[in-house]
Amino acid sequence: MRTKRRKKNTKRSVICVCMLIFAVIMLSVRLNASLKPVIRQQACHFAEKEASELIESCVSEFLDRNKYCYSDYAAVLYNDRKQVTSIETISYAVNKTQSELTLAINSKLRQIGCKSTEIPLGSLTKTFLLNGKGPKIHIKITPVGCTTVRLKSELVSAGINQTKHRITAVIGINMSSSTPLISFSTASEFEFLIAESVIIGEVPDIVPYNGIMR
Repeated sequence: MRTKRRKKNTKRSVICVCMLIFAVIMLSVRLNASLKPVIRQQACHFAEKEASELIESCVSEFLDRNKYCYSDYAAVLYNDRKQVTSIETISYAVNKTQSELTLAINSKLRQIGCKSTEIPLGSLTKTFLLNGKGPKIHIKITPVGCTTVRLKSELVSAGINQTKHRITAVIGINMSSSTPLISFSTASEFEFLIAESVIIGEVPDIVPYNGIMR
C-alpha cells in the first residue's frame, strides 16, 4: 500500500512540475511577444540618437576644416543682360565632400565600438505608474555596415524674383541593436545643410549636379 501511495504521489509531483514548467514557458512566450515591439522602438530611438550625434560631429569638423562656401560647389553663370543662364557644378568639391565625409563617419563608427544604455522594465509596459521603475534591461548598440553620403541640390522660391539654391548632404547609416530578447538592425538617414545662396533674377528650369546627385 505504501509503495502504491508513493508512486501515486510521485506521479502527481511530476505532473505538477510539468504543468509549472509549461506555465512558465507560456508566460515567457507571451511576455516576449508583448515586449518585443516596445523594446525595438526604444532601441531604435537610442540608435538614431547616437547616429545623429556622431554624424553631426563629423559634418561640423569637416566644414570647420575646409571652410567651404556656396561658390566652392556651384557657379552661377549670367548672360550679357545679367540673366541667369545656368548653374554649373564644381565636381571637385562635390566629390571631395562625399568621399571625406564617408571616410570620417566610417572611421568614427569603428572607433566608438559598442554603445549601451539601460531601460527600466516598467517603461516597457506602457503603464504610466510603472514608467521608469523596475529592473533595467541592458541594450547594446553596435555600428555595422557602411555609411552612404550624397549631396542634394534644391531650388526653392525665396520671394519675388529670388530663388534660394540649397546644397545639403544626405547621409545614410546602418546600425545594429542587440538586447537580451532580440537583435535587429536599423537604418537612419540624416540631412545637413552644406551651403546655400539666394539668386537674384529669373532662374531657368535647370537641375544642378545632374548625374552626380540623385
